[in-house]
Amino acid sequence: MSNSSPQPPLAQRAKGRLIPLLALTAAMWALLLMPLSLREQLGIRPGATIGLAAIPAAPWLHADLTHLASNTIPFLVLGALVLLRSSRDFVLVTLLAVLGSGLGIWFLGDPSEVHLGASGVIFGYFGFLVARGLLERTFLSLALAAAVGFFYGGLLWQVFPHERHISWQAHVFGLLSGLVAAWLIVRRRLRRYGH
Repeated sequence: MSNSSPQPPLAQRAKGRLIPLLALTAAMWALLLMPLSLREQLGIRPGATIGLAAIPAAPWLHADLTHLASNTIPFLVLGALVLLRSSRDFVLVTLLAVLGSGLGIWFLGDPSEVHLGASGVIFGYFGFLVARGLLERTFLSLALAAAVGFFYGGLLWQVFPHERHISWQAHVFGLLSGLVAAWLIVRRRLRRYGH
């Protein structure tokens, strides 16, 4: 007789895995209750030393309800697609996207602007999902990459400067961070299985 307990059903495991994503989303909505002046103090100020310290906080803060609402659905959908495959991948992609997009803003952003919002992380998830499919070349990962490209490929227009208050730097460097994360993760898996 085996002492191992039966695995919970797939839907139950999936729900459990989504908790970090839902917690981050809830935190973003709760942080909107902070006064805008305080949120701006915690945003990234390009070139300013204090701006470096803001890199971990800035993605979870938003300028207003419209800004947050426009980021919530892609954050949830793309984040869930990363998270449902692997919690470890989700943590790595999120950390790299926060750091990469934050540094990109700090070095290249408009110093007269305060930069807030999760779009750099969203672009990181997008880049990761597409690149993972192209690097792994399994049916599932390619199908997922194609679906992400079809439904969210329009995001790529946002990597070009087009509106003064939209941080294209966050988009470009978030995307690049997602590509790097995919390369690191796929390379590690290939090494583990001797390919």
